[in-house]
Order: sequence, then C-alpha cells, then structure tokens
Amino acid sequence: MSTLPTRSEPPAGSASPTRSARSTRSVRAALVSAVRSPVLISVAVTLLVGVVLLAATGADPFTAYGAVLSGSLGADGLGATLTTGTSVLGMALALSVPLRGGLINLGGDGQLVLGGLAAAVTGLYAPLPAPFAVVASLLAGMAAGAAYAVLAAVCETRLGVPLLVSSLLLSYPAVSFASYLARYPLKEPGSSLPQTRRLPEGVALPALGSTTVTAGLLLVVAAAGVHFFVDTRTSAGYEVRMTGLGPRFAAYAGVDRARLTLRLMGTSGALAGLVGAIGTLSFPHRFLDGALTAPGYTWTGLTAALLANAAPLGTVLAALFFTVLQVGGLSMERATEVPRELTQVLQALVIVLLASRPRMLRRPGRSGEAEEKATRSGTEHGPDGNTESSPGHSAEDENKTEDENKNVKVA
Repeated sequence: MSTLPTRSEPPAGSASPTRSARSTRSVRAALVSAVRSPVLISVAVTLLVGVVLLAATGADPFTAYGAVLSGSLGADGLGATLTTGTSVLGMALALSVPLRGGLINLGGDGQLVLGGLAAAVTGLYAPLPAPFAVVASLLAGMAAGAAYAVLAAVCETRLGVPLLVSSLLLSYPAVSFASYLARYPLKEPGSSLPQTRRLPEGVALPALGSTTVTAGLLLVVAAAGVHFFVDTRTSAGYEVRMTGLGPRFAAYAGVDRARLTLRLMGTSGALAGLVGAIGTLSFPHRFLDGALTAPGYTWTGLTAALLANAAPLGTVLAALFFTVLQVGGLSMERATEVPRELTQVLQALVIVLLASRPRMLRRPGRSGEAEEKATRSGTEHGPDGNTESSPGHSAEDENKTEDENKNVKVA
C-alpha cells in the first residue's frame, strides 16, 4: 500500500538562520543606502572643504571642530543650543510643511514677527489671569502668522501671483509694520531701544530648570511629533506627499491644489507665529525690534528643510546640525581666530552640493548636445525602428507628399 509523501518539518534550529540571514541582509542594505545617501555625502564633503579652508588659514581643523562641538554641546553651551534650537527647529518645521507639498514659503520673517507682536499685544492688554494670558498670547501669535500666510496663498490661488513672490514680498511690509509699532505707538516710555513694555508678571513661559530654555522647546517638539504622525499615518499627509512628488498625478486623483495650498500655508504660518510668540514670551519677555529676524532663524530653518527634503525626522536632525554649527561658531572663533561666518559658508555649501548632485552624477563623456541628439533621435524612431513624424514634420506635410505622388502617377 503506497503512502503519499509528506513534507518533513524543518529542524528546530533551521528557520532561525534564514531569518537571521534576511535581517542581516536588510541591515546591510540599510547601511549601504545610508552611506550612499546624497545628504550624508554632501555633509561629509562640506566638512572636508571646511578642513581645507581651516588649514589654509593656518588653524588646526581638529581644534576648530572640537571647539564647535564643545561650545554647542558642552556644559556651558548646551543651554544656548537648546534655546537657539527652539527657534531654528520651529522655523524648519514651519517651512517644511508646505515644502513637503512642493510649495516654498519665503515669508517666514513676516509671519514670525507678526506672531511675536500679536503675542506681545495680547499679553500686555488682555484682561486675563497670567496662565490664560500666556495661552491667549500663543494662540494670537499662531492666528496672526496663519492669517498672513494665507494671504500669500490667496495671492497665488486667486490672483495668479506665484507663491515665491507673494510670500517673500509680503514679508517686508510685515517686518516694517512691526518695527513701526515697536518704535512709536508701543514703545516703552523712557527706553532708548525699539521695544515694547515688559509683559506683566507671570505672563511668560516657564523655564526648564535654571537655564534660559523654556517650555517653548516642548511645544516645538510636540509640533514635530504631530507633523511626523500626520505625514506618515494619515491620508492628509499622503495627499501632501503625493502632491509634492507629482502635482499632475495628485490633481488627476482629485486633490484640490488650491485648497491644499491654503491649508499648508495656514499651517506653516501658524507654526512660524508660534515661534514668534515663544520668542516674545521668553527672555527678555517683550517684543524687541529685530530680535526675531537678526539671527536668521527663517533662512537657517529653510536650509534645514531643504537638506532633509522636508522629511519630518530628517528636518529635526538637520535643524540640530545647523544649530550646532551656528552656536559653536562663536567658540570656534575664540579658539582659532577664524571668523564664525565660516559656519554660514558651510551651511550654504551643503545645499549647493546637494542641489548639484544630479549634474555631478551624469555619465562622463556624454555632453548636453549628445543627450539632446539622443532624445531627438528617440522621438524620430519608434519602438520597432520605423521612422515616425518628428516635431517639425506635421501630418499636413505627409498628406501633401501623398497628393503630389498621386498627381505624378496620374500624369
């Protein structure tokens, strides 16, 4: 009596090597992709260029980079790094939200100062207890920044003005308006500085320990967590990512681009206004003209968002990287007598290298004319090798040629 063959069970320890091999290969592939990442390559090349520049000035590169790290992450500089990082990370998040959907908001300065000014006015004149006044000031700053950002979006969706132009040009009137109010109507009596009066007692964000770091850092980190969740776990985040990758595909799928632009710009402006409100509710607890725009939080945040390609987690890491460079540049200047502006050069160089990556990866020996000829020949020949009509050879010309041939045969 024949018996059907049965599949024998694998030994107890035979499945684990397969799983471990797969996990090893996946980890190895992840490490290889990370090493080949254009962002990591750009940062590494930038640091090497910094070594060459430091050596050219006669400074020790290892001493300079050590001073950057100790001055920003050491015991004396960690508080300044966290304080500066609050504004840098906040603006990086604010500008990465529309950038994720293929939009660039260049009006961060205007939304930032309007948020700080709205928080100052609310904190000074709102007849509320101190804790409620703090919350009202934060909400007022977010509302002011969001409203002004939506105005730039309306200029694009309704008037046809490109968002790059509208957001950038609307920033200047906002900064000038805030400067006028700080210098004249809201100026502190008897002060020689263009600043408002100090906020009432208790109308301030609580400090974290004995440092200048406030609870604003927790608010920004919470905003980063919300941004990460929405981007990776919700359909709204999927729509934003698909719109950024392929606007035509997203429009064909039914995404309303105008409504999405208003929503992204409103969120971006709200985050920028929140950063401005945090700056006003922190030391020195008043609105000071130029205090929010002079450090360049907007452009550093935009650089971080561009470096991370607006990815939520990458934006946080890039903001931390640029904050370390910005804060540690002063320590490098003291240790090596190299101007701290070198750190700004390195920040710009990272983006330049990242933007020039497609051209650097072009195959050698293939010039632009050769590519154009190849493209042109590809359009003139079909998949089967037969000649097709070129862009300059229309169907009317083919009909005329056929008519002439017929006339010749008749004659």
